[in-house]
Amino acid sequence: MTSKFSSKRPLTQEEEAEVQKMISADPDNPELTDDQIANAKPFAEAFPGMARAMEREIAKRGRPRVESPKEAVTIRLDPDVVAAYRERGPEWRARMADVVAQALDGGEIIVNAKMEPKEHPRRRKARA
Repeated sequence: MTSKFSSKRPLTQEEEAEVQKMISADPDNPELTDDQIANAKPFAEAFPGMARAMEREIAKRGRPRVESPKEAVTIRLDPDVVAAYRERGPEWRARMADVVAQALDGGEIIVNAKMEPKEHPRRRKARA
């Protein structure tokens, strides 16, 4: 639908007069008076029950809450390790997390803050 009036430029006097004539001719939506505007209430104040119901409905939207959400972390991995997981397709981060969880469950990883990192062939030697 094309509009007769453009919002990209100011209306001419004739166009403004035509818009005002159309507003006054609409019986279903009369223009508000200054008194009506001055006495207007916010929606939540005028219709509190309906406003609460709408707020409850809006709160239900979105992704459902999970009991134990995943935690976003940042770790630094060797590029070849990341490349190997990425090559195996989408969801590579989930597969990586599964491997870590399996290692924890199997006792292969011991979580201890005082534990020294294992020597690994890829691990760079500490700079002296």
